[in-house]
Amino acid sequence: QVQVVESGGGLMQAGGSLNLSCTTFGLDYDNYAMAWFSQAPGKEREGVSCIAWNGDEKIYADSVKGRFTISRDNAKNTMYLQMSSLKPEDTGMYYCAAASTCTVTMDGLGVWVEFWGQGTQVTVSS
Repeated sequence: QVQVVESGGGLMQAGGSLNLSCTTFGLDYDNYAMAWFSQAPGKEREGVSCIAWNGDEKIYADSVKGRFTISRDNAKNTMYLQMSSLKPEDTGMYYCAAASTCTVTMDGLGVWVEFWGQGTQVTVSS
């Protein structure tokens, strides 16, 4: 059984930093791209960033470019999201996903998700 587990969310003031982690269990990790999504209250879930299976390709939503950094450690089956210069509009539930592929579309990130995590809350106060 595949499990996707996020950690690292919390409350932070605007301008601060948070680091999220996502660890998978029961997954052939090297065969999957990994992605982060965010869902603000009352809004749809949207792709934030995605990283290829080998870490060579990384894509970001325009709203987080230059502020967030995605990375992964395949030896630990773990992905990370370093979030800096946080803004109140970054507030939301952040979900980790294992994906077959990711791409950039006219509407943002296109991610073919196969497994979801349960999410971790990020709250940024002004």
